[in-house]
Amino acid sequence: MSKRTRHDLEALAYHAKPNPGKIQVVPTKKYATQRDLALAYSPGVAAPCLEIQQNPAEAYKYTSKGNLVAVISNGTAVLGLGNIGPEASKPVMEGKGLLFKIFADIDVFDIEVDTENIDEFINTVKNIAPTFGGINLEDIKAPEAFEIEKRLKEELNIPVMHDDQHGTAIISAAALINALELAEKQIEDVQIVVSGAGAAAISCTRLYMSFGAKRENIVMLDSKGVIRQDRPSLTSQKAEFATTKKIDTLGDAMHNADVFIGLSTSDIVTPKMLNSMAKNPIVFAMANPDPEITYDLAIKTREDIIMATGRSDTPNQVNNVLGFPFIFRGALDVRATTINEAMKKAAVVALAELAKEPVPEQVNIAYGETRLTFGSDYIIPKPFDPRLIAKIPPAVAKAAMDSGVAQFPIQDWEKYEETLLDRMGADNKIVRLLFNRARLNPKRVVFAEADQLDVLKAAQIVYEEGIAHPILLGNKKQIERLKEQLEFEADVPIIDPKDEDHIEQKNKYGEVFWKQQERSGQTLLSAQKLMRERNYYAAMMVNEGDADALITGYSRSYPSIVKPMLDLIGLAPGSTRIATTNVMITRRGPLFLSDTAININPTAHDLIKITQMTSGVMKMFGITPVMAMLSYSNFGSSKDQTATKVREAVSYLHRRHPDLSVDGELQTDFALNSDMLRANFPFSKLANKKVNALIFPNLESANITYKLLKELNKAESIGPIMMGLRKPVHIIQFGASVDEIVNMTAVAVIDAQQKEKK
Repeated sequence: MSKRTRHDLEALAYHAKPNPGKIQVVPTKKYATQRDLALAYSPGVAAPCLEIQQNPAEAYKYTSKGNLVAVISNGTAVLGLGNIGPEASKPVMEGKGLLFKIFADIDVFDIEVDTENIDEFINTVKNIAPTFGGINLEDIKAPEAFEIEKRLKEELNIPVMHDDQHGTAIISAAALINALELAEKQIEDVQIVVSGAGAAAISCTRLYMSFGAKRENIVMLDSKGVIRQDRPSLTSQKAEFATTKKIDTLGDAMHNADVFIGLSTSDIVTPKMLNSMAKNPIVFAMANPDPEITYDLAIKTREDIIMATGRSDTPNQVNNVLGFPFIFRGALDVRATTINEAMKKAAVVALAELAKEPVPEQVNIAYGETRLTFGSDYIIPKPFDPRLIAKIPPAVAKAAMDSGVAQFPIQDWEKYEETLLDRMGADNKIVRLLFNRARLNPKRVVFAEADQLDVLKAAQIVYEEGIAHPILLGNKKQIERLKEQLEFEADVPIIDPKDEDHIEQKNKYGEVFWKQQERSGQTLLSAQKLMRERNYYAAMMVNEGDADALITGYSRSYPSIVKPMLDLIGLAPGSTRIATTNVMITRRGPLFLSDTAININPTAHDLIKITQMTSGVMKMFGITPVMAMLSYSNFGSSKDQTATKVREAVSYLHRRHPDLSVDGELQTDFALNSDMLRANFPFSKLANKKVNALIFPNLESANITYKLLKELNKAESIGPIMMGLRKPVHIIQFGASVDEIVNMTAVAVIDAQQKEKK
């Protein structure tokens, strides 16, 4: 092979040359020149084709196979809907693919197979398997699902898992291990009742037994009642768990039972049954959407109960998303030939252990908790816990290596963990966390320009998503016309400050404002006249408690809005000025930029305040601040005033706030490249940290940078977030997109939640 051909092959490679311990990351390929296109297709693409012909494993190097999973179903057991066919199953399969990508950065093709014949289905999957690094079987009815998975695992050399069987088993097993610890019981001693005998129930019970549960202590029921050995025509799976006990009903089975596992149907467990259970009963009512017994009824019936459900609105949700993305991530990263029992058990143990570790503040914030701690209401991690990606895949990968099914063993585990975290850097998980937290306690938000189509669209979204209760300000006829156009039928308040219907309220607001400003040249008449202006009226609504937060700025210049907000709202206690920060959702994760909109040329004292306020906002987001104060110089290399003011601010912060992770002055590349910083300035407080906030020396540099990132890199922006005002008032950028307005509304709601606590 010529040097040129070898060079072209390396340029085409999706991954670095295989090297144990170094994870393979798929970079973006160039496609700007004719040579780039020739490499991507003809004639250059022939070289990797020939390489793969000689060694099929090279497909992992030159193609996306190693990060591609097929989600495959025939639609015979879709959710709780039953056999609805392959086409009808497609939305579920596409949704599953999205979860793979969101939680583990795994690419997915969903494939719906139009056959219920086992051999035809298996042959179809086998024939397309060379495309994929793994196979996720989904929503296939039992007992066919057992044979399909078994044969595919035997006949393919890539990871295969039927998530309906093993996903619930893995998550519930982790929850059971922790629940038993809290109940001070041993798994080999407890009496277990399993309601349901489908794929998930069978798999759950088998996995519990692998952790020590005894077959003679298990009673399983199906729709006909207790599965007993004397019942005729049992499937092999049901026969495996048939009991010799002379009982027939769920009520009989529940007497003195320690554990109830529900994978059946709603409302079959009664308070009487619960009261008949042993001390400290463990009840996993996982039927969806309605459990075998509601959470509220169960905890009302038994104070000593430890309960889990499949629902997100109760503690201890048994959610498969805690498992499958991370299990496949670990399996793919070591090129496992299968997903075996050792790998599944490793995931169980890792999940159980994670629930006992201190919970990051951002998880507490996301779920509206003061402090999540291991206990009866927290026995399994939350789905949005950012530690899952760095905890579960390594455990699965190690188990694959230890059990001999890994073809690409990892040696540098620290590097692997860092790579896993970096995979999620481009994800906009922070936006979902914002929305989730806002929904926990939605607030009344005034949209001061609701007669603008995009603003009204945003108001409709936050209403329908449960993020906020919108109050619409503007021309009433225009708003009603646009609402009809958008089919926004909700009965939400509409206020036109110029409408005489609100004269009494305007006069009241005007009088309050006049009294605040009576020694500033304001007359009562002029104050009341100002209340005809939407931003003054909206600000007074927030000021007087008639609304909780305000969104404005879509159609007016920033300076024209800042003044009325300062006049009416004023500074928060302890604040000496206002400033703004923008959150950019970048490939490396969320990056805060300050000050992007207010302070043109801040002094050293101003920079100190801006840094402190930015730190506060970041903590509101649940993010630990690591802040670089920027300049065109590094650590005293320039004596110019623009650099020395940054140096003075840093010096003050180091003296007065030594626990704050901040340093400077720094050039941007050194701030963002930790290797460069560590090599050249090892003394820096940021040398071994990942910077997530940049404090700029002036407005010009901050605003230009934020808009460059937004337009050139298509980085999503949340902001500008107003800092230092007494009330939750946020001024969006002129012409902001609908998504930006929605994001800022979530911020405004959380800001209102925080101020309410104070």
